[in-house]
Order: sequence, then structure tokens, then C-alpha cells
Amino acid sequence: MVSRVFYRRENILSTLCIYFIFSLIFGLGIVFLIHLYGSSSGFTFKGGLAFPFLIVLITLGIFSALAISFGLKDEPEHAKALQSHQILEIANQTLPYLRRGLNFDSASKVAEIIYKESDAMAVALTDLNTVLAFTGVGGSHHRAGKPIITKATKESLKYNETRILESRKEIGCPVLDCPLKTAIVVPLGLRGKAVGALKFYYDNKEKLTESRITVAEGLARLLSTQLELSEIDKQRELAWKAELKALQAQINPHFLFNTLNTIAMFCRTKPDRARKLLIQFADFFRKTLERGSDMVTLEEELNYVNSYLIFEKARFGKKLRVIEDIDPSTLNLKLPALILQPLVENAIKHGLTSNGLKIKISSELKNSEMMIKVEDNGVGICSSDMDKIFLSGFGKGMGIGLSNVNERLKSLYGEEYRLNIDSEMGEGTIVTLCIPRLLEGSALGGSHED
Repeated sequence: MVSRVFYRRENILSTLCIYFIFSLIFGLGIVFLIHLYGSSSGFTFKGGLAFPFLIVLITLGIFSALAISFGLKDEPEHAKALQSHQILEIANQTLPYLRRGLNFDSASKVAEIIYKESDAMAVALTDLNTVLAFTGVGGSHHRAGKPIITKATKESLKYNETRILESRKEIGCPVLDCPLKTAIVVPLGLRGKAVGALKFYYDNKEKLTESRITVAEGLARLLSTQLELSEIDKQRELAWKAELKALQAQINPHFLFNTLNTIAMFCRTKPDRARKLLIQFADFFRKTLERGSDMVTLEEELNYVNSYLIFEKARFGKKLRVIEDIDPSTLNLKLPALILQPLVENAIKHGLTSNGLKIKISSELKNSEMMIKVEDNGVGICSSDMDKIFLSGFGKGMGIGLSNVNERLKSLYGEEYRLNIDSEMGEGTIVTLCIPRLLEGSALGGSHED
């Protein structure tokens, strides 16, 4: 910022020096011509100071004209730069609030920021029907929560156009001594339609300048973009919730058949065990369908995995061993639901050998992330399959493939949080996932614990 200011000053000084030298040379030329042609017609300078005084006078006159011209030419660009800086500064401060959507809370924060950064006497934000926030002079009677009464605001929202209010009558305030006499009303858009309005109030008509109108419209466009982003976030959240519901409903028919077959087998040999498994299976099935949150604690996810493992252990007996090495400090940290169970089932489905299978589930805190590993000593994955491991439909478990788990992690947290798989034929497989540290009670996209 400082270097650009000095650069600008140096350019101005250089230009003015050139103008001064040019003015001096041009002034000398004029005086010389006057003297040359004046002598032939009997005109002469009287007094010793007349000649240099005329040179100085002409030089200053030309220099002043050029300097004024330079200033007029440069001023619009400088004003535009200031306007852009003001708009971007406000937009940067309001982004965290409008990403939550346009409501009373976000509008109040945004109005306060705009009021502080602008020279308006008051700032207001509305939706299509209600004043969501009002900050500044006149706040005693212009209150949030009241319906919109200004006709021009309703027109701005209806036609999605800027309205300039040049009198108190146009504002429509019923308080006779209200100091707010003029205003700029700019619509806030979402998908091409007005969803609210941004209003700047002033105390006289002279403040309704082109520059203030330009700033208001530019800011409204950026705030509208922020509302578009909030809508994208909302749609994304709804999409993930819908997908979670679909995942919960995708109980693999093979898993269902194998579990019921195992229970049927115990009905003949161990009826008490069969009855207990049937009750547990009903409970597991109910939990699968009723999980209401898309984010759960690691403890909840492990409980769900252990419920699933009851049936797999009943089926495979001593061939299947599962051990846990869980850092207690990670149990209350949040992660997406139905993330671990597919990894464990995938290990059982593709890793079990005639000698059995050992699975280790571990977690630890590493910097600001929770690292979870699912390790097995099974068959392993051949190199030709490694390229297909994340293709849709490959390595499915309960209808939820590794590709789905991988895509969910990338979409929620970014490309760097994709699944990491290390495998060697005959040695086993290690699946590693990292989750940004979120405490219980935090929402997805909420503040991470530092």
C-alpha cells in the first residue's frame, strides 16, 4: 500500500516538473515574439523588471492551466480506486455473515459494518416484506422487525431496480422531525430476482452523488453474490442430508441374507443366542434408519461399527478378530456418519482368508486433525485394482462403496482429505482418513478448535 502511494506521488511530481519546464520554454517563446514584433512597431519594455516579470506571469499561467488539466484528468481514476477499495473492504467484512443467509442476525451484523465504513447517516437491510436491520440516526423509530412502508423500496424489490429518494415524503417516515430526508435503495438479488434491499440514508439531496450511488450498487452486487454462495451452501447441505438418508436405506441384500442365515443356523443349535442376535439385529436395523444427524462423534460411530461387528463375528466366529486402539481425546470429536463402517466391512469382505482376519481400528490427534486408521492383515489389494479402488461400485459394502466415502470426505473437507490406501498382496491393507478437529456440538462448517 505504501509503495503504491509513493509511486503515485513520484509520477505526479515528474509530470508537474515536465509541465513547468514546458511552460517556462513556451513563456520565453511568447515574450521573445512579443519583443521581436513589438520592436518593429515601436513597442518596447519599460523598466528593468518588466521583461522578467512578464516571463514569470506567462509561465505561471500556462503551468496552472496544465496542472489543473492534469488534476481533472487524474481525479476520476483516483475516485474509482477509492470506491473499489471501500466496496471490497465492506464485502470482505460481511462475507462470514451473509454466507449464513439473509436473516435478522446476519442483516444486523452487515448493517453495522456498512454503517461504520460509509458516510451514510443510517443503513438498513430488508427482505421482501420486513426491515431486518437498521443502524444509525433515527433508530428510535426506524426499527427492525417492522413491515416495509416506503413505496420506493417496494418498487425497487418489485422491479429489481435502484431507486433514488430525494425527499422525506418519498421515504414515507411518519415522524415529522426525522433527520433522514434522502436515500438510495438498491435491491439484493438471488438467481436474478430481488430478495431484499440495501438502503443508505442521508440528510440532504446534495449527498445523492453519482459516486455514492455507484458504491451502493457495487456493494449490493457483491452482497448478492454472497447470498448466492449461501444458497449453494444450503443446497449442498440438503444434498448431503438426502444422500445420508439414501445411504441409511441401502442395506446390502447380501449382508441381510447372511445375517438372517446365521441367525437361522443358531436357531437349531443355540436358540438363546439366535434370539439375542435377532433382537440385536432389529436394534441395528432401527439405528441405521433413524440416524438423524449427518455428523456424529467418533464414539457414536464406533458404537455403530461394533453393533455391525456382532453379526460378522457371529458368522465367522474366531476367524475374525477386531481390536481398537482409540485415543480417548478423540471420542468426542465429530466426523461424518457412516464413514467407518464401510471401511470395516470392506476389509472383511475382501481381506478374509482361510487363516482368518485381524482388523485394527485406531485413532489419534495429529496437529489440528483426527487421524483414523483401519488396518487388516488380509489378502491385500493387487496393483491392477489400486487404480479402480475409488471407481463407483468397486468394493461395495452395504451399498456404500469406498468411492462414496472418498467423495464425501473430499466434498466436505477438500481434496487433501481424501482416503489414503496402502496395500500389499499377502500382507494386508491400511486405510487412513483425516478429519479436521470438530468438537461435539459443533456444526459442519463451524469453528474448528485451535
